[in-house]
Amino acid sequence: MNVFNKTAVTVATILAFAAATPTESEGCTRVTFVGDSSIVITGRTLDWKTPIPSNLYVFPRGQHRRSYDTDRSISWTSRYGSVCTTGYDIGITEGMNEKGLVVNLLYLPGTFYAEADDPRPYMSTSLWAAYVLDNFATTAEAVEQLRKDQFQIHAPAMPGGEATTLHMAISDETGNSAIVEYIQGKLEIREGHQYQVLTNAPPYDQQLAIYSYWQTVGGLHMLPGTNRSQDRFTRASFYISVIPKDSSHKKAMAGMFGIIDNCAVPTGISLPDQPEISTTQWRTVADQRERTYYFRLTESPGTIWTDLREFDLYPGAPIMKLDVFNTKKMLIGNMVKEYHPVKSFTPLYRMTPEMAAKLMGE
Repeated sequence: MNVFNKTAVTVATILAFAAATPTESEGCTRVTFVGDSSIVITGRTLDWKTPIPSNLYVFPRGQHRRSYDTDRSISWTSRYGSVCTTGYDIGITEGMNEKGLVVNLLYLPGTFYAEADDPRPYMSTSLWAAYVLDNFATTAEAVEQLRKDQFQIHAPAMPGGEATTLHMAISDETGNSAIVEYIQGKLEIREGHQYQVLTNAPPYDQQLAIYSYWQTVGGLHMLPGTNRSQDRFTRASFYISVIPKDSSHKKAMAGMFGIIDNCAVPTGISLPDQPEISTTQWRTVADQRERTYYFRLTESPGTIWTDLREFDLYPGAPIMKLDVFNTKKMLIGNMVKEYHPVKSFTPLYRMTPEMAAKLMGE
């Protein structure tokens, strides 16, 4: 059965919904391509109103992590190595592990994780993505564990004071995907190869209903062209559907970069009351068959990449870091020789005014 609801959605309904939710619209875009010959590629954009200093880390297996800094936490030791992008060097925004599992965190206004009196252990948003990358090889494995709903998400505020309201996309080397959201305090997970696109508001079931209308219009006749989340969802869904499944690896990669660029927000766009309607700061494309992670900073002219197969991921190997945000070097191409050993970053568990000022450069 087609995941997209076949019930007709009228133009009036679409316009009424769009008008009723002007502030719940924009942010990042995530897309997964599933082709023949085991080609699976996931790309995303990161959009925000203020710079989010981002660097790349390669973590070997055997990392000891704790979900929160009190007794109300869970602990684990990573089973898989991974390459990750951090935000402010206080948390992981996304990454790919050595099994080809990709996790992306995107902004979702209105997310409500749990009630104040919830007794379950905390999972900081700084380590939520790491938890999945560290422990699971496939989407099905991750979903099976996450459905147990054994922890509550604890979300410290962003340095600028905005709520850290997120949803998660997971995809594996077979192309199986999952969308993880917390709606009115309840965990909702959708799993399947059909969940190839994720943007921001509204919640996923409403996105699918909106897109079902645009399917009746047909993307070759008209596509919505604004930066709104619903419009980016529609464009990405149409374009990913028309990339030939039998594309060569090179053409599939080119197609993914094209879609991600189409959904990116140009430099200079920012709305004060909608921080997620803002310039795209960086783009990533994860080649899940080749275990290669591509990263392009908007202000840099070149694309860089990290091939996980070239790193020592055995327990005890050093954590490796690539300085992207503040480097004075012109970075382009294979970065294996540019990484250097470091200690791990310190995850954020709570935001203080002093820390916020430091992170914002004040």
